[in-house]
Amino acid sequence: MADWTQAQSSDAVEEILDQENKRMTDSLASKVSRLKSDSDFTSVTGLLTGSVKRFSTMARSGRDNRKLLCGMAVGLLTAFFILSYLLSRTRT
Repeated sequence: MADWTQAQSSDAVEEILDQENKRMTDSLASKVSRLKSDSDFTSVTGLLTGSVKRFSTMARSGRDNRKLLCGMAVGLLTAFFILSYLLSRTRT
């Protein structure tokens, strides 16, 4: 009789430990996911910083580069509006 009670108690403890283990695994997975997204954000920030520096250098240089800069700005704005229009059409 004592063995049966001890077996039930052991099964209950094992079940509790298993549930706690699953909860901690889920918590760890969410933390890892957040760290990966932070890492991705850091790399994108570095990429944007480098692009802004190159853009600033090009803007400060001569007249020919200013024409190129204006053309790029117009092209990027056009691409942005076309993409936003296409995305709005796909949502409706």
